[in-house]
Amino acid sequence: MNTDTASIKDVVRTKYAEIALQSAETNAASCCGSGGCCTEGYTIMADEYGHLDGYLPDADLKLGCGLPTETAGIRPGHTVLDLGSGAGNDCFIARHETGPEGRVIGVDFTPEMVAKARANAEKLGYTNVEFHEGDIEHLPLPDAEVDVVVSNCVLNLVPDKAAVFAEIHRVLKPGGHFSISDIVLQGELPDEIRTAAELYAGCVSGAEQLETYLGVIRAQGFREVEVLKTKPIHVPYSILIQNVRHEAIKAFRESGTAIVSITVKGVK
Repeated sequence: MNTDTASIKDVVRTKYAEIALQSAETNAASCCGSGGCCTEGYTIMADEYGHLDGYLPDADLKLGCGLPTETAGIRPGHTVLDLGSGAGNDCFIARHETGPEGRVIGVDFTPEMVAKARANAEKLGYTNVEFHEGDIEHLPLPDAEVDVVVSNCVLNLVPDKAAVFAEIHRVLKPGGHFSISDIVLQGELPDEIRTAAELYAGCVSGAEQLETYLGVIRAQGFREVEVLKTKPIHVPYSILIQNVRHEAIKAFRESGTAIVSITVKGVK
C-alpha cells in the first residue's frame, strides 16, 4: 500500500470511528456524517429508511446516499454481503429479506463501527447476521460465497475501486449480483466548486466521473450493468457563497455539471 493510500485510509478510519461514537442525531445534522462541516442542519444525501421492514433506528447513522437493499432483489435463504456495514443498518434490512434461513455478513474496517453493529445485532437477537473487521479491497471471504452484495456510500471513499469490484466479483456466486449506492460526478467540477463541496461533504472527495465508474465495473467482468436510480446532490448556496466567487457559482449552475447519487447493479 503506498503512502497516499495509507493516509487516506487512516483519515477515513479516524473520522468513522468518531462518527460511531456520536449520536445519530449529531450525524444527521452534519454533512455526510462528517462531524459539523456546516451549520444549517442539512442531511446531504441520506434517504429515509423508515418505510423499510427490518429498519433499526439505532443502526442508522445517516451516512448513506441511497437505499441499495430496496433494489437488491434479496430473497429468503440468500447470503448477503454489505461492504462498509457501519452500525449495521443495511444488514438488518437485508436480514428481514433473507429471513432466519439466510445469512448476512457485514465488513467494515473501523473497529468502533464493528463493535456498534455487533451490539445492535445482539440487541435484536439475530444469530445469522455477522460483522467482521476487514478491508473491502481484500475481503475476508472465500470465493463464490455470496448471492448479493450491497453497499451504501462507501466505495467513493476507497482509493482503489477496481480492487473492490474485483473482490465483489470473486466472492459472488455465478449469477450473483450487486446493488450499490454511491456518489459520482457528471462533468468536471471546477476546483473552487470541488473544494466547497468537499467542505460540505467529505465523501465527495473520492467521487469519479460516472462513465469512469461504470467502466471500472465492466472491466472486472460484470454484465447487465445498469444505473437504477439517480439523485442530484445540491451543495447549499450558503456554503458556495462563502468559498466560491459569484461568477463561478453562476457558471457552474449553467454548465450541467453535477454531483450525483446513483444506485447501480451488475451481475456476475
